[in-house]
Amino acid sequence: MSILDQVNLNDNAPVTARTARPVLNQRSMARFALYVLAVTLTLWIILPLYFITASAFSTRDALYDWPKSLFPNPISFDTMDFFLNSRGVYSSALNSLIVGLITLALSLLIGAPAGYALARFIFPGRDSYKLLILTTRAFPIVILSIPLSVTFLNFGLYDTLIGVALVHTALALPQTILVTSSIFVAVPNELEEAALTLGCHRMSAFTKIVLPMALPGLAAAAIFAFVLSWNEVFAATILTSQNRTLPAQVLGSLSNSSLPLRYAGGFVLIVPSLLFILIIRKYLLNMWGRVVK
Repeated sequence: MSILDQVNLNDNAPVTARTARPVLNQRSMARFALYVLAVTLTLWIILPLYFITASAFSTRDALYDWPKSLFPNPISFDTMDFFLNSRGVYSSALNSLIVGLITLALSLLIGAPAGYALARFIFPGRDSYKLLILTTRAFPIVILSIPLSVTFLNFGLYDTLIGVALVHTALALPQTILVTSSIFVAVPNELEEAALTLGCHRMSAFTKIVLPMALPGLAAAAIFAFVLSWNEVFAATILTSQNRTLPAQVLGSLSNSSLPLRYAGGFVLIVPSLLFILIIRKYLLNMWGRVVK
């Protein structure tokens, strides 16, 4: 190797190292920014839940102290006990559970076949149907309050749990249809066709092949439907007067109540939906794990 070649190699080596460092720095900064964003979003969700929980189990005097303590000291159950023993809390919580389960069942029974049809069949107006599903969620329910009340009064559905469940089902159907449609699209059509060639008819191929692989998506749709029904307050307020769900009961009874009772009511509204999500989430992850295997 000549002296000139050695000089050229020595000149190129530092240039390569210098060009590699900015690339590594950019990757590190992008990863750091991603971590910061993830932590920020996590704190944005967790901190309000934590402060509501801490305030619900604090003494009444501690809520008005400044500066506030991060941990309730001492822990007090007086406010929660007073709220849970208030009139109508247990009955409205049971009403919310019944309405949520009815909404879950109806949204899956109606939305899953619609999602399967969108995923498997090509028919005129399919894209327009998808757009129509999305536009139903953009229509404000406030405009429908008076027509809904009059219609429910005429059909004898006013102040009934099934009436509230029907409205919640209508609100949950768009996302149920779209979620199940995307899940059924991900299931290979060749497996269903192979089952048909081996003697299965359409329904047995669906129940034996497609449905087990789509169960995680159905569980996700069930989570959305139940949480939407549990947290919905406007329709439950305008369509009921006695048989109210828990959010409507809390809105009606705690609007003029003290601050500790409001925190207790918020905690009672949060806990059941979180427990339901945790239970379904475990089943959801287990199902996806088996599908991947």
